[in-house]
Amino acid sequence: MDNRPIGFLDSGVGGLTVVRECLRQLPHERVVFVGDQARAPYGPRTAEQIREYTWQMVNFLLTKDVKMIVLACNTATSVVWEEVKAALPIPVLGVILPGASAAIKSTQTGHVGVIGTQMTVCSDIYRQKIQSLSPETEVVSLACPKFVPLVESNEMTSSLAKKVVYETLKPLKGKVDTLVLGCTHYPLLRPIIQHAMGPEVKLIDSGAETARDISVLLNYFEINHDRNQSSGEHQFYTTASPEAFKIIAEDWLDRQIQVEQIRL
Repeated sequence: MDNRPIGFLDSGVGGLTVVRECLRQLPHERVVFVGDQARAPYGPRTAEQIREYTWQMVNFLLTKDVKMIVLACNTATSVVWEEVKAALPIPVLGVILPGASAAIKSTQTGHVGVIGTQMTVCSDIYRQKIQSLSPETEVVSLACPKFVPLVESNEMTSSLAKKVVYETLKPLKGKVDTLVLGCTHYPLLRPIIQHAMGPEVKLIDSGAETARDISVLLNYFEINHDRNQSSGEHQFYTTASPEAFKIIAEDWLDRQIQVEQIRL
């Protein structure tokens, strides 16, 4: 047993989609989350900037004595996951492999779509992971740079969000039977994305899939929280406005939380 918390990091609020699944599937675990909203989105940034910012969040989480770190950001995972995993003595999980594996299981036609930030799509990491596991699967990737700003500005249900999502996803319409939401912000737009793609397209939430892998790793390393002891308070940190973060987080997580602003 290990009663230390699990650390989560993201470029903004999108990683909360992973946290929500973790809290649902693993209610006894304690969470420490840090979102770098002040520098979001990461998608248009250089790989070196993303590496620097991600390591700053990793080092912050290490000061909280976490037992595992989850890169709850596809962009950060695509750039620096292997490096962080190799450098730390604790388990480090990214969100790309779980999503890629789920897409392979889901597709019936062998045609999979991936939507993500510019950096994630340019890295080609989803296609590589999917085709390394299933070479016959065809993968079509599409960058959706306007999606993250919609989420970070809390416009997930606005008419603008609907217009942007419908126009952006047109190139994929009718071409895939499975669509990977390759950014943890995107599940916050899921109802609109589903409507735009049609009910026949299966959406893969990399956050939900990652939560299942967290459970596997906790069991494998025997670091589950002792169910007979209180898990304590979850901790949430942002580099931007705590008030803005709190509004989105409480609505998404369906619970009251305390948020602290930090400088990395």
